[in-house]
Parts: sequence; C-alpha cells; structure tokens
Amino acid sequence: MSLRKISFLILSLVLVFSACKKDDDADDVVIVEENDRTEQQVEDNEALLTYLESHYFNASDFQGEDVNPNIGDLELTELLDGETLPEGSILLSSLLNNADADFVLDAKEVVYAETDYIVYILHLNDGGGDESPHFCDDVRVRYEGSGLDGTVFDSAVNPVNLDLIDLIPAWRKVLTDFNTAETIADAADGTIAYSNHGAGVMFLPSGLGYFSSSLTDISAYSPLIFKFDLLQTTVNDHDFDGVPSYLEDLNGDGEFTVNYDDLEDTTDDDTDGDGTPDYADTDDDNDGVFSIYEDIDEDGNPGNDIGANGIAKYLDITETESNQD
Repeated sequence: MSLRKISFLILSLVLVFSACKKDDDADDVVIVEENDRTEQQVEDNEALLTYLESHYFNASDFQGEDVNPNIGDLELTELLDGETLPEGSILLSSLLNNADADFVLDAKEVVYAETDYIVYILHLNDGGGDESPHFCDDVRVRYEGSGLDGTVFDSAVNPVNLDLIDLIPAWRKVLTDFNTAETIADAADGTIAYSNHGAGVMFLPSGLGYFSSSLTDISAYSPLIFKFDLLQTTVNDHDFDGVPSYLEDLNGDGEFTVNYDDLEDTTDDDTDGDGTPDYADTDDDNDGVFSIYEDIDEDGNPGNDIGANGIAKYLDITETESNQD
C-alpha cells in the first residue's frame, strides 16, 4: 500500500540519485539536493489555495440529522470559467474563516522538520465517539488519496488498520482532530456498521506528504488530497514497556525524534541517548532493567518508583550511572 511506503523517505534530509556516464565512468554521480522546505511550502500553499478557490463539493449530501457521512459519497469538482455553482454545492474557499458556514474548513498551522506548514482540513463530521487518536496510535479507516488533478494513487474502500507513525506526517497532524464512531454493530450482510464516525478531507502540502519522493502517478513535491473516514482507534505501546507510546513523546512535538548530532541531549525523545527513541526502547534509561519491570502503572505513570531526585527510575540515567559505579 502506497501510504505505508514513506517512513524513511520522509525523514531523509537529502535524497541522492546516482547516474553513470555513457562512458561507463561509474565513479561519477550526480547529487540532487532537496528543495528548501520553507520555499516549497510557499509554492504548495499557493497551489492549495488555488484549488480551494476553484473546487466545490456536494454539501447537501452531507447535511441533515440522519446523514452518516462516508467519503465514498464525496465529490470534489472543479468550477470552470463561466459555470454556475450547482444547487446544494459549496465552494471550498467560502468555508475558510467563515464562522457561519455549515461546514468547517480549518487552516491548521503545524511544525514539521523545523518548517511552518499549513494543512487545510474539511470537517464533514467530527465523529460522535468518545475516543480520538493520539499521533502514534493505530486507526481503522477508509481513505482515498489523490493529486490536485484528481488522479487517485491510493485507496482503501474497505476498512483497514494503520499505525499513524508509519504514515506521512499529515495523518498524525489531522486525525487527532477527529473522533471515532459513536456506535459499532454487526450489519446484516456480515460486515461491521459504523455510525456517526469522523469524516473529513485533508489538503496538504508536499512537506507533510511525500515531499521529494515520487510515487506512481504522483511526482515529487506534489500537494495531495486525502479523504478519510475515522472508524476506530487503539492506543499503541510499540515497545511493550507498559507506557503508552504517546506518553513517550518527551518533547511534546507529536513526533518521535532523536538528536543524532548530540545523543546526550535528552530534549528529544531518547532518554538514555542510545539512538533509539523511548517509544521503541525496552530499556529507556539503559540500566539493564526492562522499563516494564520498573513499576509503571496501567496509565503509564511511574507509580511509587521515584528516586530521591524526583525522577522516575525507569527514566533516571543518573541512577544508571550510580549502579555502574
């Protein structure tokens, strides 16, 4: 599935392509540097605003008390010069900064890779369930991904389970704003029926998508559109250490990062500086004792395992040093 093929591609800062000369001089390579993220964001944002100003959706199909939104019913259509907006439709740009509109189109500001981004989020339904995913949880969704030209490059008509940390950054920034289904029941045809679930569309710059990577039908530096139905979510504990993964985001930036320039810097998400973020580290403080055995309660709190310095022992690197003395 294309949506999963991005974990290492997106985090790269420089993409290198090699090309051999026709004279078989294999030692010569061509280095292609990535575009500047800030400059690319400006260009992408202009393209997204142009799209929003020229496209509408079938709003009347998503209005009414008994409507159960499904992105399979959503139609995004270009309004050509000289055409009149069809009855029951809404121009996307008319929803921006419009508190009186029936639908919300957020211009959400987020920071990723030290760059300020804007992702536009159309809220068809915020979801009536009690749960909302954290940035690193599993989600059960239906979705469709396309370019601004409408070319669909990836989709899941039937519900699929995805880990948000394996996806492009936009998913981690957007789905946390939606709730899951209010009710889940067995349908007569043997499938699962979801009622009043989260449903929306994200219009995202390339920097929150695949950036300099290209996919089939999607070129590098392409702004993208993802329609999605958020059905269910499950809290993740990736390293099975008893601490939910979202609580191991030590710097609170909604990403799992390691400062490879200074592994002693614990302002990132790696307590012991071993190069493995805590969410994937079974021994967060490298004291030789798995974190799960250091008295962490079911809510991910350190319980009574607090040292004299007030630091939970499973995170206390000074305790590690004293144990080694």
